[in-house]
Amino acid sequence: MPAKPKTPKPEGKPVRLHVRIARGGLCSRRAAEKLIAEGRVTVNGELVIEMGRQVSSNDEVRVDGELVRVVEHITVVMNKPLGVITTLSDPQRRPTIARYLSEYGVMLKPVGRLDMDTEGLLICTNDGDLAMRLMHPRYGVEKEYHVIVNGIPDEKALTQLRKGVYIEGGKTAPAKVDIIHAEPTKNSTSLKVVLHEGRKRQVRLMCEAVGHKVLALKRTRYGPLYVKGMRKGEVRRLGIKEVNELRALVGLGSDS
Repeated sequence: MPAKPKTPKPEGKPVRLHVRIARGGLCSRRAAEKLIAEGRVTVNGELVIEMGRQVSSNDEVRVDGELVRVVEHITVVMNKPLGVITTLSDPQRRPTIARYLSEYGVMLKPVGRLDMDTEGLLICTNDGDLAMRLMHPRYGVEKEYHVIVNGIPDEKALTQLRKGVYIEGGKTAPAKVDIIHAEPTKNSTSLKVVLHEGRKRQVRLMCEAVGHKVLALKRTRYGPLYVKGMRKGEVRRLGIKEVNELRALVGLGSDS
């Protein structure tokens, strides 16, 4: 009995080549345009360097010879535990966030970083455009932290933190800083700090700049997303309504 002919895979709506690459989770759309211009992209074996090229889900797209898969966008939030590295692999074999993301079957990259000694809310996604804009200071997405510092900051120190202090790379942008609770007997203070930027170890360096070492640090909110109610190590996939709220926050249209 002759074999049945293969049914062609149904084509979705054609998209521009750089959009297809970004949706594959490889990079942002802008970075994808650069890859095309550099002659590193082929479509069905043909080198393509024009930006307006339209491709369908049936077209084979490769970057540097590697296949760009057609995948749906997945965005998750994680309650990152202490002692876990915000990377997908580590040469020193320390625990990484990759162990919490394996069930999704695609590469989900972290949006920004939380250092090993910081816990709390971390967004991971394969939506390159969303990731790039969430991290860009131009869009001013709020990030909220619960900080425990050594000592009890006076009004002068709090004012400095709110107006901006000089750390590595220059002066920090204005921040919202409020005392949650002071513990004179333990010589420590709990603070709520809200930033619009995300420089490396920023909260720790800001507090140290005004004479108060950070004893514990947790990110509790990123934009409209909260970590409250999530167990340590828990990962939750965002629904389409939450994703589109994030995208609207940074000037992107709804994700289809």
